[in-house]
Amino acid sequence: MKNLIKIAYRIVLFILLTILTQIGGVVYLASLIIIKQWNKKLRFKTLIVFISLYLFSTLILVPLVAPLFGREKVKHSKKINPANYMTVLLNRNYVTPELNDLLRATIKELNGTAIEIHYLDASFPFINKFPLLPHLSHNDGKKIDLSLIYETKNGDVSNKQKSNSGYGLFENPKQGEYNQIDKCIGNGFIQYDFSKYLTLGEINKELVFSENGTKELIENILKSSDLGKLFIEPHLKNRMQLNNNKIRYHGCSAVRHDDHIHIQLK
Repeated sequence: MKNLIKIAYRIVLFILLTILTQIGGVVYLASLIIIKQWNKKLRFKTLIVFISLYLFSTLILVPLVAPLFGREKVKHSKKINPANYMTVLLNRNYVTPELNDLLRATIKELNGTAIEIHYLDASFPFINKFPLLPHLSHNDGKKIDLSLIYETKNGDVSNKQKSNSGYGLFENPKQGEYNQIDKCIGNGFIQYDFSKYLTLGEINKELVFSENGTKELIENILKSSDLGKLFIEPHLKNRMQLNNNKIRYHGCSAVRHDDHIHIQLK
């Protein structure tokens, strides 16, 4: 019975690590093989071996292999960075070279402004159609989520976030604005605002949504001929007076997009 529980625990852990990081399950199995060959007694030996092997794989090995699958890490710069570095540690920061080009071209257009790109989830490094949960479509390196732009109460653009994860702090519809959120939830799509549980904590409560800053970011993204679609909640599209036909509604089966911008290639 004890062995069955141990096997079940390892299976669950393998699945969980694979869901979260794509490579974590394989690294865990490799760690078990290594510790069987390592006779030295050491407290937390499995954990130490796993973390060491995982960091080596994530930071060194995976970036070398990912191009074989047509993907590469999002290229960081002074103005392109993750909203949360857990995105990098969990291997959720891989895109096609074309999407990297789009990000660089956008930030070049924003040269001279205070606006930066802070990205959220992109894709895993390997295998098309491998799901990046909880997203429905981040599975081919052609999609990435970007943070909204916020500002101080004095109107100065800030490049800080309002939640630790970058998700879940919504810019709700104002009175008189079209409310797609209530419509979706009222029609039974209870997952629509599920991301409110994924904030990992609220921060920088003094910041407010920057209508002008977010609009400027989106307008410069839209200049790319490689852009296929951009998703943002309808009330924000209307509020910012954005009319480009590449701005689409994502549907009630997804989650609400008034805490981030989703972009994808053609």
